[in-house]
Amino acid sequence: MRAWLCLLLLPGLATAEIYRWVDAQGQVHFGQRPAGAGAEPVEVRPQVVERDAATRERLERTERFYDARRQEKAEAVAASAERRAERDSECRVLRQRLAQLPEGRRYYQEEANGERTYYSEEELDAVRRRLRDRVSERCS
Repeated sequence: MRAWLCLLLLPGLATAEIYRWVDAQGQVHFGQRPAGAGAEPVEVRPQVVERDAATRERLERTERFYDARRQEKAEAVAASAERRAERDSECRVLRQRLAQLPEGRRYYQEEANGERTYYSEEELDAVRRRLRDRVSERCS
């Protein structure tokens, strides 16, 4: 990352104008704008730093480390989003099931032979209570 930043800045540094001048007291000054008639442009060349093998290896190891950390973070964010989506879906289903059990209606289960077995009010209350508990536990 830093290497790319340096490479991007190098052309800007190469085109920047630097001036050198000497003031009345004999002091030498450098600046981006000429100050006085005696200012001369100075050529500034970027310094190329050669790195030894150990330094290059250390930089590559550091970059691999940070790449691995970035990858882990991205995977954690994706897993968290997936868990959140699953929980939201579960909450939607639970709320729909709870909404389908309004008070005062008769509910039944159809058996394999086609007969209906009606739920008692206590059984329905227990189902509603379980659904409300699950909604408050998972969807708060």
